[in-house]
Amino acid sequence: MDSATDTALTFRDATDADVDVLVALIQSAYRGDSSRAGWTTEADILEGQRTDPEGVLEVIKSPDSRLLTVERGGRVVACCQLEHRGAHAYFGMFSVSPALQGAGLGRTIIAEAERRARADWGVSEMHMTVISVRDDLIAWYERRGYRRTGRTTPFPYGDERFGIPQRDDLEFELLVKELV
Repeated sequence: MDSATDTALTFRDATDADVDVLVALIQSAYRGDSSRAGWTTEADILEGQRTDPEGVLEVIKSPDSRLLTVERGGRVVACCQLEHRGAHAYFGMFSVSPALQGAGLGRTIIAEAERRARADWGVSEMHMTVISVRDDLIAWYERRGYRRTGRTTPFPYGDERFGIPQRDDLEFELLVKELV
């Protein structure tokens, strides 16, 4: 991504007023037909919602979390959750507008999230969980320095707040990156 485009991005912490826009962004990046415009879609493995207003508001309100909101030209184009968990930070809810995916925006945002986690909390690692069957997404994170741990947690089958699974082999795998 060229520096002129990078400088056009504004990073800020989300507020209560952002909830509806962020829920729509997160949903559009992962679920339904709109998500198919980008490469991060989960539409083939999960239907239903990706998050809800309560889940987004919970991240915004939590004293150990922030929902980093990314704007370009005054429009919200991406977001990610950062949560301070002792010696490491957790990275989640990473969403880029499907129309803007594949142009390097994600690389810029994750690098800024890692920088902020180191600077604000002094953490030495970033953790995230990814649905283990998302090989293309895991490979993208591996190219950014994350490593697979083989440590998994079950997908919350039966809890439609996280979507309606379309297959029975879903689980989350922990990915970790040393922040130096």
